[in-house]
Amino acid sequence: MIAETLAGIALVKSAVDGIKGAITTANDISDIAGHIDNLFVGEKQIQQERAKKSGVGITDQFGVNNVARDVIDAKIAAEKLQEVATMVDMRFGHGTWKGILAERQKRLQEAREAALKAKKAAIQRQNEIIENIKITLIIVGIAVVAVGFFVFALTASAMTYSLFT
Repeated sequence: MIAETLAGIALVKSAVDGIKGAITTANDISDIAGHIDNLFVGEKQIQQERAKKSGVGITDQFGVNNVARDVIDAKIAAEKLQEVATMVDMRFGHGTWKGILAERQKRLQEAREAALKAKKAAIQRQNEIIENIKITLIIVGIAVVAVGFFVFALTASAMTYSLFT
């Protein structure tokens, strides 16, 4: 658990260092896009680790060291994000960072909607398969009853014929 948090912080710090090293020579935002992606991934890891405390003992979860580390890591990540926002806006113009964040949110929302749509389609396909199986079983059941009735009728008529002859 601590390793995951450290990985998040390390990823944030290395992304910021990469952005700092490349920002002055970057011709466009795509030159530092990989570092920005790493920054978001590291920040997300920190937030997830902070939010995920299930399965951890009460002492570990609420211990002063863990609470302090979680809060400080989140604040460091926020500081680094703000630092990158300032660098990007200074290099590429005011509002560039807000544009990046807006586009990121838009793409995340589209991905969530696509996943939800795919899940609904899978459920619909599963329901159709279940419905087809039900219909098939009903048809097979009716066919078995019809064959049974036909066999019974043939047997009954054969018995009636043998009685009268």
